[in-house]
Amino acid sequence: MSLEGAQLLSPQEESAGGAQPSERRLDVATFGGGCFWCVEAVFEKVEGVHDVVSGYTGGRIPNPSYEQVCTGRTGHVEVCQIHFDPEVVSYAKLLEIFWKTHDPTTKNRQGNDKGPQYRSVVFYNSDQQREKAEYYKKKLDEAKIYRAPVVTDIEPLDVFYPAEEYHQDYFAKNPYQGYCQAVIVPKMQKFKELFADSLKRE
Repeated sequence: MSLEGAQLLSPQEESAGGAQPSERRLDVATFGGGCFWCVEAVFEKVEGVHDVVSGYTGGRIPNPSYEQVCTGRTGHVEVCQIHFDPEVVSYAKLLEIFWKTHDPTTKNRQGNDKGPQYRSVVFYNSDQQREKAEYYKKKLDEAKIYRAPVVTDIEPLDVFYPAEEYHQDYFAKNPYQGYCQAVIVPKMQKFKELFADSLKRE
């Protein structure tokens, strides 16, 4: 099922176009779908994505550290903020990639990564993003794409805290690290098979 099928574009979006790439305003999407190393690795390869920043949001304490978030007691989620050009890749396409590259039927678990910091969640920063996320989540359930209901939370974005520098571009910097080889490499292979038409030109 393609999430591009039903457009929820505003008149402003429909009329947008013609601006040069350097003049366009980038939008931001914020997704949590397990370890942020995995989410970051996928979206960095999407055409139209200019930057992906790993970080934390949704919790109770300011400026949390990775060690604090890993306890599962801060309320924070490992997320990625995706800065993208909506003239090149739509928010709907990003949602489709998000939902198809992790398991949205397991709320606080992705593979061996367990805990509320790994929950499936879309943090929206506008009513339009919220409406699209809710619409497509409903469509996924109606189409029975998965054997179990989609449990992805859809919540307003609060404060985003960038993660420590060593987490940024982690897969690109550490492709042969054990976790990357065991978890991220197979995920990237699946992503490239499903979204060959959305890959950046190397």
